Amino acid sequence: QVQLVESGGGLVQPGGSLRVSCAASGSIFSINAMGWYRQAPGKQRELVATITSGGSTNYADSVKGRFTISRDNAKNTVYLQMNSLKPEDTAVYYCNAKIQLRSYWYENNYWGQGTQVTVSS
Repeated sequence: QVQLVESGGGLVQPGGSLRVSCAASGSIFSINAMGWYRQAPGKQRELVATITSGGSTNYADSVKGRFTISRDNAKNTVYLQMNSLKPEDTAVYYCNAKIQLRSYWYENNYWGQGTQVTVSS
């Protein structure tokens, strides 16, 4: 029943900015953590950034200082603001969330469908 809906992907020039969003919906009791991962063709999926319910953040070294992750708890939404984009940032970006449902205590891991981000001139 839980769905993660992503938006904001697209084509941007090197040095440009882009913000992707991910909204979680369903019978949600608590979202303990949310994050973004990315996967380029022929490469393994890698962590980009995460944020916990307490606001603690973690970033991959390759995006530190350029990307900012944030969340709006009232909207069950996580954002990734991407600045100073580079061609190597080109990938499919996937939203991830660790969610406890109202009907069950167990924390499950959910994924969005992915959104394409292409950095090219």
